[in-house]
Amino acid sequence: MKKRAKLWLLLPTALLAGALTLSSCSTLPPLEGRVASTALTDTDNTRLGQALLPLTTAHPGLVGIHSLPDGRDAFAARAVLAQAADRSLDVQYYIWRNDTTGMLMFNALRKAADRGVRVRLLLDDNNTGGLDAILAQLDAHPQIEVRLFNPNGIRSMRPLGMVADFWRMNRRMHNKSFTADNKATIIGGRNVGDEYFGAAGDISFADLDVIATGPVVKEVSADFDLYWNCPSAYPLALMVKDAKAPPPATVDAETKEYLDAIGQSAFLNKVMSGTLPLEWAHARFLSDDPAKVLNQSSPDENIAARLAVLFGQPERNLDLVSPYFVPGKDGAAAMVEMAKKGAKIRVLTNSLEATDVSAVHAGYAKWRKPLLEAGVALYELRRASTDEPSRKKKRSGPGFGSSDASLHAKTFGVDGNRIFVGSFNFDQRSIHLNTEMGMVIDSVELAHRLSTTLDETLPMRAYEVLLDEKGNVYWLEGRDGKIIRHDVEPGTTWWKRAVVHGLGWLPIDWLL
Repeated sequence: MKKRAKLWLLLPTALLAGALTLSSCSTLPPLEGRVASTALTDTDNTRLGQALLPLTTAHPGLVGIHSLPDGRDAFAARAVLAQAADRSLDVQYYIWRNDTTGMLMFNALRKAADRGVRVRLLLDDNNTGGLDAILAQLDAHPQIEVRLFNPNGIRSMRPLGMVADFWRMNRRMHNKSFTADNKATIIGGRNVGDEYFGAAGDISFADLDVIATGPVVKEVSADFDLYWNCPSAYPLALMVKDAKAPPPATVDAETKEYLDAIGQSAFLNKVMSGTLPLEWAHARFLSDDPAKVLNQSSPDENIAARLAVLFGQPERNLDLVSPYFVPGKDGAAAMVEMAKKGAKIRVLTNSLEATDVSAVHAGYAKWRKPLLEAGVALYELRRASTDEPSRKKKRSGPGFGSSDASLHAKTFGVDGNRIFVGSFNFDQRSIHLNTEMGMVIDSVELAHRLSTTLDETLPMRAYEVLLDEKGNVYWLEGRDGKIIRHDVEPGTTWWKRAVVHGLGWLPIDWLL
């Protein structure tokens, strides 16, 4: 009995010692020896510079924009920029998968470096598990430097690193950009991985990027420099020691099939034929200060506050597309006020059956009723059924919901004349925790295209969420010319609904 009592007395000491050990293991090394660098500016004589000069000269002060709703076109656009670059590639992502398109993109960067292009690759470290060896191989190239943003101090047992330093590790760099020669850039909602580029047979994200040229590119490059040289960006060599060489890359039948499809992409065909259309418009680039992940940025300077100032109070309509929609008390109140003043508000987010993060749905579901009561129109993207054409093909088409599974685009249009495209979700994580970026574009054409896309997509691919006379939520689904009513979350089990309902009672909205 005395031995057992002693063991119980030792337990708190052991736990404390373990916690201290974890904390010390997760401590990040000093940044001594890290060399600052900036975007290259003498790129007018590059192939991209020469090709784009007549266009930018003809449209002074404007940004040339081509939207990329199709996943394969989005991959082709990045591949084209990597192949066209002569001087530099600055690449920044939240997720980079170790899959077909991830490896193809790594190879594209390596080939560019072999031609003498300077490559700077900045990855958020939250999703780099299993990539240390591949990244180390890239970093060993004399023309490539890899940095990890807000890295995990424990490389072999990453979950322990998250536990040991949760308050720091919970804040992430959600930015996504791909910039070539400081002349053209791609920004938007896509990370790098098969599900974003129409290469995954079982799941695909409906997403949106834009490729842009003009003055906004220099703003994206300056922002990249800010992140690249900030205290949270660690050279890979400081974090990854003695990584084993990765196995040699192979090109399997599936990869060949995907590359053949890319060769037939509409974007690539238009580039090759010189017929790629650009929409010229005034645009403003917005990005969070990287100090936000250290909780050292001003809330008034964060992207959410700046978007509120830029867009102001919608007078006629607001079309909002956000895969993770957690408005919170303030956001819901603002939408209710807009609706009461006569603005027509439409929100498209993921249904419970389609979302890839059920906890986020719990943070959204509690706000459905007050929003609906105020007249806000809610739509939830449904997962395509197995008998629908989009489930039978590996594709991601041009509409928000022509993908096989889940919404990932982050965009909204206001009053038919202004649109936002970027990485920002309308949720508490994007507002308070993660860093985000995007572009506000003054374009009647793009705003109209968003509205038209929603008009066409919602009846076919989304549940309309409504309230009955008793105030209960129900869902209407249009299928095969019929209207089907659902009185519980469509396409879900009672267990999944119960779990989400339980999560909704927890005070975790600030994490979502």
